[in-house]
Amino acid sequence: MSSTATVLVVDDDVAFRGLVVDILRSEGYRLLTAGSGEEALRLVAGEAVDLVLTDQRMPGVDGLELARRLRVSAGAPAVVLMTAYGTIPQAVEAVRAGASDYLTKPLESPAALRRMVRSVLGRRQRDGSEAADGGEFLTRDPKVLEILALADRAAATDATVLVAGESGTGKELLARRIHDRSRRADGPFVVVNAAALPESLAESELFGHEKGAFTGADSRHRGRFELAHGGTLFLDEIGEVAEPLQAKLLRALEERSIERVGGSGPIPVDIRLVAATNRDLEREVAAGRFREDLFYRLHVVALRLPPLRERPADLELLTERLGARVAERLGLPEKHLAPETLEALRRHPWPGNVRELRNALERALIAATGERIEPTDLPELVVPTAVGEATAAPGVAPETGAERGMAEGAEPALSLAERERQAILEALEQTGGHRERAAQLLGISVRTLYNRLKEYGIR
Repeated sequence: MSSTATVLVVDDDVAFRGLVVDILRSEGYRLLTAGSGEEALRLVAGEAVDLVLTDQRMPGVDGLELARRLRVSAGAPAVVLMTAYGTIPQAVEAVRAGASDYLTKPLESPAALRRMVRSVLGRRQRDGSEAADGGEFLTRDPKVLEILALADRAAATDATVLVAGESGTGKELLARRIHDRSRRADGPFVVVNAAALPESLAESELFGHEKGAFTGADSRHRGRFELAHGGTLFLDEIGEVAEPLQAKLLRALEERSIERVGGSGPIPVDIRLVAATNRDLEREVAAGRFREDLFYRLHVVALRLPPLRERPADLELLTERLGARVAERLGLPEKHLAPETLEALRRHPWPGNVRELRNALERALIAATGERIEPTDLPELVVPTAVGEATAAPGVAPETGAERGMAEGAEPALSLAERERQAILEALEQTGGHRERAAQLLGISVRTLYNRLKEYGIR
């Protein structure tokens, strides 16, 4: 993030506010100040702010509430909470509220504050660049174009949408498109990853809680349903919601109201729900793991995003566009693919889909020393499964799949599923069986990797 970033300092203590501004002035930031949460909200509504440094305890809108409100605003800035009450539970609450980080008062040192601000602004720039890489749904695949057309028609209504697809296929991107083309576009777009919600906190995160509802509930907490009021709630990985919570979720959708944990009455909410899953929910219903009535309540407009391996027409388009964007973000010259490199990409099964492709292009651009990206510049996970024999014998042209199939006694060409299984095995071998690192290499979530291991019988 350049030194022209705008930082807003919010504190009802004039002296402390001035101290923070003095410390950061040497960094060259554009500095704004506010004496209350209400004033901060007005400033952010009219200014492009990159980072908000806010005191936690203030009259009226305190730091936690400010973080929650800013989290769902358009172009939301990063938020760092500053508080004299530096306890772990409050740090957790700050992050849950949407804060990027947490500082204790008095400040450890001026240098520590400067490091914190540089770190948070740097993360914001990287995250924004990654979002820009996928900000447009790039496709020329006929099936995906039909899906986009149906999604656009659904966007004009308030119908619930269920998006199915593997990890990395663009489910959240499609949900954002639906929101942006709906009458709720000026309202909040709130994202919830159900797989990341601890079961003990899931109800509170979705529906909120009242002060004193349970140990550690020191103040009222507005849940994601309330934060999405007037806009869209995107509930990702809905197949991971525990069965007891499924019933409450169904009731909230049918009654269009929620009740906070420890609350005494219903609270009306006006939301449009877009849910997503990488599971086969019909199979989950048949197995008794997902409520049938909730499935049909979600299955109003059903969209399935095909994996990248089923979108051959999109691979070259995505490679060209994403490659140019990644090169610009990294500050590197744009490079084209050698023909054999493109062929290597075509043969790879892409278990991590578009996300894995973007990661592979980033690695290749960094590794490439010539004018073009060669197969050897690609990650090892792509090259062995894609070019195989192409590097086996110097001076010998690799056989095509058809030629190998014609050879007497030759093994048949691997199916897409077999190649995906092979890619997973190679990732596990490279990481010494470490599943979290293997998932990272493949560009998929750990949960998706576990599902694939079970599906392919890999122990």
